[in-house]
Amino acid sequence: MHMADALLAPATAAVMYVASGTAAGVSVHNIKKLGDDDKKLPLMAVSSALVFAGQMINYTIPGTGSSGHMCGGMLLSALLGPQAGFLSMIVILAIQSLFFGDGGLMALGANVWNMAFYGCFVGYYLIWRPLMRSKISSSRLKIILASVIGCVVTLQLGAFSVVLETTASGITELPFGAFCALMQPIHLAIGLVEGLITAAILSFVNETRPELLTEVSSDSAGKGRLTGKTVVVILAVVALLVGGLLSLFASGNPDGLEWALFGNAEAGYSENMGLDEDNFGLSGSVSEAAASVQETTAFLPDYAFPDSESAAGTSVSGIVGAAIVALVALGVGALVKVSRRKKNG
Repeated sequence: MHMADALLAPATAAVMYVASGTAAGVSVHNIKKLGDDDKKLPLMAVSSALVFAGQMINYTIPGTGSSGHMCGGMLLSALLGPQAGFLSMIVILAIQSLFFGDGGLMALGANVWNMAFYGCFVGYYLIWRPLMRSKISSSRLKIILASVIGCVVTLQLGAFSVVLETTASGITELPFGAFCALMQPIHLAIGLVEGLITAAILSFVNETRPELLTEVSSDSAGKGRLTGKTVVVILAVVALLVGGLLSLFASGNPDGLEWALFGNAEAGYSENMGLDEDNFGLSGSVSEAAASVQETTAFLPDYAFPDSESAAGTSVSGIVGAAIVALVALGVGALVKVSRRKKNG
């Protein structure tokens, strides 16, 4: 669902930067989960790396010619809390944009809002927390329900926001009704798959170290079958395997947004909106300046070696990207923790 700069007018992009920046500022001010819990910093690093790697795995949506990938906001907020999860998503999306050319730099504020805000805040406060506090006796059932419902609902909100943002930008090639009719159903399918993936990961954590999840009963503390450090190491290994190995087997079909815009006629499917991939949407001095910055900073554009089709470029991108995300997320978490201690001291 990463939007390109061509899908936004500069004014709309600026509004979304302000919205996402405000949410980030409030998150830093209100963050609680990193205050005194030393377990959360390494967990923040490895879970962010896992989401980065997971976003490289496009899974085919059968019968459509499209594919999807996880966003990760629900997963991160369940592990870290909504504020730390949101900051982690910003790190992931910023690094994707700057170092891999995935998503426009001018569109970064919109991408943060569409892919992170809903999953981290709407998904947490309206779905995850109420279900985890409900009277359902089975913790596994609560996790599955919260993960699937949360991912479906928040992806629907994100997809609808993409439609609203392109409409506000005045892109007449994307009429509201037709674009919406393509975006919502395909992201419903994508959300269902992400919900199952999220449920599997969170169920593993619940079985091995339940206190690493937010909103888990204090009675569950210490009842896991593995130590917290072991769980973090396992998640780190999974992130490396997903980014370095499984990324090689990702679907080549366009993701939900690209499919809605361009279709997949080459594979025998519909053209959908039928836009020209090399010439669509808006252009201007602001988007050109943003693209120029990305050309300079993206050392592995499109998760590959420049001017190379070697599969090794994908593996290196997955491993290097996951490592960078982990280090930056760890640094962000440490800075927030230090600032809170100074404030409380």
